[in-house]
Amino acid sequence: MKMMKQHASIVLAIVLMLMSCQRNSGYGQLTGVQDRNRTQAPIPHGMIYVPGGYATIGSGGDDPSYSMIYTPKTVSISAFYMDETEITNNQYRQFVNWVKDSIRLRLLGEVDEGFLIVDPDGEEDVADLNWKYRPRRWTSEHEEAVDQLYTPSEERYYRRKEIDTRKLNFEFFTFDYAGAAQKTWGEELDNRYEGVNMGSFVNRPNSLRSRAGFISKHVVNVYPDTLCWIVDFSYSYNDPMVRSYFSSPMYDHYPVVGVTWTQARAFAKWRSITHNNELSRRGFPALEEYRLPTEAEWEFAARGGLDLNPFPWGGPYAMNMNGCLIGNFKPQRGKYALDGGIYPVIVGHYAPNDYGLYDMMGNVAEWCIDAWQDAYEALHDFNPVFTYDAKPDDPVAKQRKVIRGGSFKDFAENTKVYARHYEYQDTAKSYIGFRCVMSYLGRDRNDNARTASNIYR
Repeated sequence: MKMMKQHASIVLAIVLMLMSCQRNSGYGQLTGVQDRNRTQAPIPHGMIYVPGGYATIGSGGDDPSYSMIYTPKTVSISAFYMDETEITNNQYRQFVNWVKDSIRLRLLGEVDEGFLIVDPDGEEDVADLNWKYRPRRWTSEHEEAVDQLYTPSEERYYRRKEIDTRKLNFEFFTFDYAGAAQKTWGEELDNRYEGVNMGSFVNRPNSLRSRAGFISKHVVNVYPDTLCWIVDFSYSYNDPMVRSYFSSPMYDHYPVVGVTWTQARAFAKWRSITHNNELSRRGFPALEEYRLPTEAEWEFAARGGLDLNPFPWGGPYAMNMNGCLIGNFKPQRGKYALDGGIYPVIVGHYAPNDYGLYDMMGNVAEWCIDAWQDAYEALHDFNPVFTYDAKPDDPVAKQRKVIRGGSFKDFAENTKVYARHYEYQDTAKSYIGFRCVMSYLGRDRNDNARTASNIYR
């Protein structure tokens, strides 16, 4: 009797297993690739979800300079995440410290291979860093390797041994999708369909062209330019800011400044790499990369869903009903402190807009990914952007990048959501910072609860 029960249990298990296989296979129907991890990763830390929609950018007021750069244009923007505040000194310091530590480990790897994880094929150019390795015995060779990161003895101020910030270089790569599309699409069609009217041609031909020409390597020094406080304000005593604004913990939660557009882009790339590596380790699918916002995304987010208004809170004035200024800008000549702050103030000090985003007016201006152009007419009305990765030898006009939001040194007129300005991509200013965005994968956050994967259970 006991033997029969055991046989019955085995048969039942086999039947259940076969039924499960049939159910998962959809009885031979088209069910798609199964066991795809559709788990949605948590909202990126410190970010706010901005729902997709449309708005009229460039609208909300007059053109005070009569420069014709505020021509209104209605555009549609896909959903994205945006940093709740500007990137702070302490957040950017995490990047600087990571670069410093990676260079230190690489130098140590030259004298102690335990600091490197070498590819199984033994190729040193693909060696990774072993962040957990600790040598049993610290030798003079280790010490000499680490000393390369410090300033030489003749440059030491009061004999202080300090990190040589000129050596804090971050290496990353970018892929030129637009260039690849133009090259493969344009040249392939010219060669294969010469003399043919391509007006109705919609299928893209496969290209055997190498991708190598579209991959660019960048090496960027990541340390902020602390001397910008002196350069930006002549005959002004800002030496304490030079010495302390980035280094002192008292300024940890203030917006980082003195960062070029190139450095801001490098920060976003580093943030993407470290975050997606951790998600992969935990079994989550990769997210889109962090990046600088497009000019249209920035203005769309700054409006907080209130279209055709000049300020993030919707009204036409930079003060509330009690006469209190509600942003960090220059209220009157010589009266920087009238709004409560002479320099940049701690992030999130003033009330957020309706999306929950802080400091979208004043405090520090913010880099956008766009190259500067005089008007919106040439841009598409669907996720518009105008990018150009300027080379060092390009004319200066091609090295201009958009900045938005105005700063503590600007009048209210220059801090309105539609106000447009530019700065050169390799220039660091004491009044320009940045925040990151990440494109949302999907139409809306609620859609993932209603996916087709629920059909076959």
